[in-house]
Amino acid sequence: MYFNTQKINLNSKIEVNRVEEFLKGFALKYEDVDYTLIIEEDGEIIATCSKKNNIVKCFAISEDYQGQGISNILITDITNKLFEEGIYHNFIFTKPSNNFLFEGLGYKVIVDTDKVSLLEVGNKNIHSELENLKKNYEIKENEKYAALIMNCNPFTLGHKYIVEKAAKENSNVIIFVVEEDKSSFPFQIRFQLIKEGVKELKNVTVIPGGNYIISSATFPNYFLRKDDDILKEYTKIDGNVFGRYFCKELNITKRYVGSEPYCNVTNTYNETLKEVLPKYGVEVEVIERCEIENKAISASRVRELLKEDKLEEVRALVPQTTYEFLESSVGKDIVEKLKLRDLPH
Repeated sequence: MYFNTQKINLNSKIEVNRVEEFLKGFALKYEDVDYTLIIEEDGEIIATCSKKNNIVKCFAISEDYQGQGISNILITDITNKLFEEGIYHNFIFTKPSNNFLFEGLGYKVIVDTDKVSLLEVGNKNIHSELENLKKNYEIKENEKYAALIMNCNPFTLGHKYIVEKAAKENSNVIIFVVEEDKSSFPFQIRFQLIKEGVKELKNVTVIPGGNYIISSATFPNYFLRKDDDILKEYTKIDGNVFGRYFCKELNITKRYVGSEPYCNVTNTYNETLKEVLPKYGVEVEVIERCEIENKAISASRVRELLKEDKLEEVRALVPQTTYEFLESSVGKDIVEKLKLRDLPH
């Protein structure tokens, strides 16, 4: 039998609802996509596949139509769309029971849990990325490292406190900066503020997080910031990617995280790291947040004060380098955009 794919109109509630209902039968949520294909038979959806940027997701085929080459058709057409957009490396989330389908199409399993698998295919992979990191940032193969993963939206004295503690307790420290641009402060600015904020710490190296550290590929819920049944599985994916690949290849033996009094997603993430990373010989140290006036210093608190035009109160919560940036024209533009987000539309 020959099957044709059809692109759905994401602006049509009727079409979107049809896909949502179909995916419910597979215990899959339909959200955060920019392109969706379906295959129909007698007016009913029998298969679908979507993508968001370079992530293939929401893949499902009705049981009666499995084994008829539909997975190949869907993935081929989604891949063609990716190529049209100049994307030659992509990831897919799927159930472990589907791994064989994608491995037959050239995908390689990065890591999986009981419920979720992360695979990739394309002109680069996690091994090549790690080799490039070692080369570009002169990671020494015969020395041990401690690591922190930070978003820093923006960089605060709370962040600096944790970095300074790690730098005192270890010969070498790597800060991986979350590269995904879904924060109020763009990646390049966050990266620069961290570099400037820790430049006096000579044993600290600041590195872009890339595609494999708290990205939409490894940990989408970090950015969605909401409770979800599968949150635990995503945190396991991210933790295992870090332990199995980054810690092994970069000689990382210790991971520092800040305690999390406010955000359930980050708190769940910390708890998962304490479960996962020791299996790879990596110690996890949770550092109590630095406080001022009995309140933990947090980037979210800084952003709230900025929206309220309380720049002088912000001064006490951030390094001088961050404060100077906030007073710059670029910094002021970001603050204005922060304020606009809270205005009624």
